Amino acid sequence: MTTDTTEITAIVDGYLAAWNEPDAARRAELIAQVWAEDGRLVDPPLTGDGHGGISDMAAAMQEHYAGHRFRRASGVDAHHEHLRFAWELVGPDGAVALTGLDVGELAADGRLRRVTGFFGELPARRAD
Repeated sequence: MTTDTTEITAIVDGYLAAWNEPDAARRAELIAQVWAEDGRLVDPPLTGDGHGGISDMAAAMQEHYAGHRFRRASGVDAHHEHLRFAWELVGPDGAVALTGLDVGELAADGRLRRVTGFFGELPARRAD
């Protein structure tokens, strides 16, 4: 498994490229490059298991947010086999429709094993 931040950033950028890819065959190729076979993606509205499930999630997002694209909104922070990064979903007019944070785990071969997404900003701390 790689701990090189440059390689991990390339994996994250490939993950986002797959989300943005409208062609199902090309999206499947991108997913295979960056996701382990048993990869699992968990977002608030959906969960995708394996390459097919992850591709289905991307297709559903593209249908719901036609013309929108994901972009990385931060650097990639990584240690051991874990990573995190912020992202934005940007509309055709350049307006940010949604923001979030993904936290992931890498497989032994350096591809993504698990990613859990969180939408929006962190909630404010409540007074105790």
